[in-house]
Amino acid sequence: MMIATDDSSLMEDDFAKLFEESERNKSVSPGEVVKGEVVEISNGLVTVDIGYKSEGQIPLQEFNNRGGEAALHVGDLVEVYFEGSDPETGTVSLSRIRAEQVQVWGEVERAFDAGEPIEGLIVGKVKGGLKVDVGVAAFLPGSHADIRPTRSLERFIGQRGRFAVLKFNRSRGNVVVSRRIVLEKERDLLKEETLRVLEEGIILEGAIKNITDYGAFVDLGGIDGLLHVTDMSWGRIAHPSEAVKVGDMVRVVVLKYDASRERVSLGMKQIMPDPWSTVDQQYAPGSRISGKVVSLTDYGAFVELERGVEGLIHVSEMSWTKRVTHPSKILEVGADVEVQVLDVDPTNRRISLGLKQVEPNPWERVRGERPVGSRIKGVVKSITDFGVFVEVEEGIDGLIHVSDISWTRKVRHPSEVYKKGEEVEAIVLGVDVANERISLGVKQLGEDPWESLEQRQPVGTRIHGHITSVTDFGVFVKIEEGIEGLIHVSQLSNDRIDRPGDHYVVGAEIECEITTIDLREKKIGLSVKALRHSEERAEMDAYIKREGGAGRFSLGDLVGEKFQQVVVPTPEKDDGEES
Repeated sequence: MMIATDDSSLMEDDFAKLFEESERNKSVSPGEVVKGEVVEISNGLVTVDIGYKSEGQIPLQEFNNRGGEAALHVGDLVEVYFEGSDPETGTVSLSRIRAEQVQVWGEVERAFDAGEPIEGLIVGKVKGGLKVDVGVAAFLPGSHADIRPTRSLERFIGQRGRFAVLKFNRSRGNVVVSRRIVLEKERDLLKEETLRVLEEGIILEGAIKNITDYGAFVDLGGIDGLLHVTDMSWGRIAHPSEAVKVGDMVRVVVLKYDASRERVSLGMKQIMPDPWSTVDQQYAPGSRISGKVVSLTDYGAFVELERGVEGLIHVSEMSWTKRVTHPSKILEVGADVEVQVLDVDPTNRRISLGLKQVEPNPWERVRGERPVGSRIKGVVKSITDFGVFVEVEEGIDGLIHVSDISWTRKVRHPSEVYKKGEEVEAIVLGVDVANERISLGVKQLGEDPWESLEQRQPVGTRIHGHITSVTDFGVFVKIEEGIEGLIHVSQLSNDRIDRPGDHYVVGAEIECEITTIDLREKKIGLSVKALRHSEERAEMDAYIKREGGAGRFSLGDLVGEKFQQVVVPTPEKDDGEES
């Protein structure tokens, strides 16, 4: 009984509301928005009862949501636009689209008055800007599309967002909106919040906003920070685009913050452990490891050993025998290589690597197979001012220094003796494995004429030779092929000679005596004065022997007699001459 009473009460309340709504709708005027009940949906038409004299029909498509079909059922209450009725037939003309437009214009007006944004979808590009669907068509000027000026407006098409209403005219159906104003307000709020927490050492999350050759700008929330390319990774990065892309969300740490200039320097690699802190433990000198070639330069190749750790193979450490002019002759970027660790310097973040060290050292083999003193034959590979390079075996050359070409011949340039491609025989003088050098000699194939010079030309030997050169300090005389001696200016004559060139010429014959022999310095001293003294001594010895021996004469007698032989008598004076 109680239940029946309650049901009756509910029915009476609903009837009262419907009656009140019906009475109110009977007094509506064309152009107003009213509520009605969906009573039928069929054949693409929706029949709506607004409590008027008769019901109205609206095409179903007018109820479709933007981009989809309407979820409409019989009994739903909907707002429609009352366009009017036909007095003769009583037919009611209703519109769902115009009702929505009325609502939208109301929202536009409220948003404009309150300074609040409205939702919208950028649907296309028009002259001077973009077209935005906010329920009605709105115009977005190109200068108001973003905070920063942009030439490519097409990239905004399809984006949904919030827009500020700059101005509107309902009668003309014009609405002008701004995306930039909303973004600026949001940025200012975010900036205020970011600045409250911003300090050096704090870790934040931001979006990559722009990429340059030297780094990337990260939007931290109203304020941008610079993430330099050197702070992106512990490893090598040629360009920032290798590590990040526009729109990426990244975790960064604030390295430096200048509040007065609002400049923020960021780091990404600093969040991760520094791999160089343990390289001395992982890469001991002498150990062999594998890596990938990541870069080639004129002086070597960089090899990535692990993420953030690279080592350098210097061009001199690439081959035992080949003269590598550029690393690209042996390696290429991306190649996997086995190398040997030569040196590790964690402080300066340097690791020296060797490529040739993983192969046997041919110079060690050469030292064993071609010891000092052994003879070799090879072809002249190149000629320089200081000597001749001879191929000992493929890839290994030895040097015959210009001083080791001849014992006696003065070789001004090796090209006087040898030509490229000529086969020569030489003696191994030394093998320097550390510096990869082999010293060769040709003159060592024969005997050094200086070693037996004292036997052939002892001190005191009278020399009959030709002058080879004249200098201010003396005259050089050829003793035998390739061997010269010097007559010092003081030994040219008993008389004083200041300028040897006034008395001697190249090619002239001269007699002198060997006075000194220095085998170590390969120098011979000659003297004309000594020769004269020797001649005088020999003449005196011969005179003494001719006169019957030295015992019958004193030294004074001999000197006096010799003197008398050379003194010219003084002529007698005439009587008429004064004394």
